[in-house]
Amino acid sequence: MKKNKNNYFIFIILFFSFLLFFSNINANENKEFLTLKNIEVNLRQGPSFEYPIKLVYKKKYLPVIIIDKSETWRQIRDFENNSGWIHISQLSRRKSGINIKNNSIIYKKPTIYSKPIAKLEVGRLVLIKKCKMKWCKITSGNFNGWIYKNSLWGKIK
Repeated sequence: MKKNKNNYFIFIILFFSFLLFFSNINANENKEFLTLKNIEVNLRQGPSFEYPIKLVYKKKYLPVIIIDKSETWRQIRDFENNSGWIHISQLSRRKSGINIKNNSIIYKKPTIYSKPIAKLEVGRLVLIKKCKMKWCKITSGNFNGWIYKNSLWGKIK
């Protein structure tokens, strides 16, 4: 009888571990992404101009994930896990992404058999024109082309 109780207990722990694991995998897929509207945007410690500035972003169109909302403020997290509050007037729906894989290749067409145009370093901001299947058509600096969607973190939908 004791052996059955131990097996049951182990089964319950494993079952809930799997549920927790798979719910976290899909969590970012359903999150809302926005981008910074201006070249300089203040990240605050709380949802009001009264709160101190935590850091100042200096990158227009940087993608951020929305983790909470108040009336006119959004709590965000960036790809480096910085989090805080930004006023909604400083956010945009423009599609952009951050390259998260080392030496990602931009191709002329959405196939690996196409001509490689450039390699991107980790952290490079790209503007997204459109995405289809596994690929996104992007612009980064003077380069235009296609990159694997899984190389990007940000507003790609």
